[in-house]
Amino acid sequence: MTSNRETSIIRIVDMHTAGEPVRIVEAGYPPLAGNTILEKRRDAQTRFDHLRTMLMLEPRGHDGMYGVIPTEPCAAGADLAVLFTHQEGYSTMCGHATIAIGRWAVDTGRVARVDGKARFGLEAPCGVIQVDVEADEAGVARVAFESVESFASAFDRTVEVPGLGPVRVDIAFGGAFYAILPASRIGLSLMETPLAELVQAATAITEAIRANGPIVHPTEPDLGFLYGTILTDDVALGTHGGQPSYNLCIFADGQIDRSPTGSGVTARIALAAAKDEMTVGDSCEIRGVSSEGFVGTLAATSGTGLDAASRVRVAGQAWYSGRSEMIAEPGDRFGAGFTLPRRLAELDTPV
Repeated sequence: MTSNRETSIIRIVDMHTAGEPVRIVEAGYPPLAGNTILEKRRDAQTRFDHLRTMLMLEPRGHDGMYGVIPTEPCAAGADLAVLFTHQEGYSTMCGHATIAIGRWAVDTGRVARVDGKARFGLEAPCGVIQVDVEADEAGVARVAFESVESFASAFDRTVEVPGLGPVRVDIAFGGAFYAILPASRIGLSLMETPLAELVQAATAITEAIRANGPIVHPTEPDLGFLYGTILTDDVALGTHGGQPSYNLCIFADGQIDRSPTGSGVTARIALAAAKDEMTVGDSCEIRGVSSEGFVGTLAATSGTGLDAASRVRVAGQAWYSGRSEMIAEPGDRFGAGFTLPRRLAELDTPV
């Protein structure tokens, strides 16, 4: 909860990438302690989580809000560092927010342009990501990032899902772990089934996989968890002939990514590479629920199958939507925000 003795004031800039919000902290957030980005992430969780909820949840945010907390970099090769936040906690990677950070970093002078271009290392909890910023013909910044090493961790894993029965999924890492499957596999249509029904199914799959056993990252235990589930159409990335593919990413507590999900695009392409469905240099457009797409390219790969390791390049554009100060006054019962209850009987009634 927020302090009863002092006012919290945090200055933010709001952006969106393919319709998905990005709330970037510009001032007012305390320095984070730690010698690594993951230690700083734990410090934010332990000491300052009330600031995350203040910024993400109602009445200052909403269940679909997404945020970025810039911090000092720790890793070699990093020029900037960030933590990613959402309504439930802290992400290990976020592509749509990385695209927004790319434009913001250049526009605010945190990264310099040379001959109209900028390239810098962005440290995220999953590792250092290379970000490129270049103005398009209309003068609007187009941002691309190259992922950390990404891979498939399971093919055709079967999990028993309440209400759906046995469901077969692939699991892939693109900076975060995702369960990936076509909606048609569970008898739904990505394009025709009501969104609420798709969200319910994806959430049930995520919960079932989490309950079924641990997700293991090969080097970093803090990265070893299933972030969400991605339902796709039936377009195979390596054989689409230029046709865009659509997907729906559901993460956190049923949160819908309005964008195609940058780390999800990375995971889908790494999965396609592991299945020999894409080769180096192949590109595809993947669109999310806003219908705005990211272009993903398989930049490098080595090995095959579950031993394959890939680097994926994802490109898109971000736009400004507002600037403001978020204020939590002493005594405000909702200084740390609140979430809507599923039923009124769950209301936190004041004493």
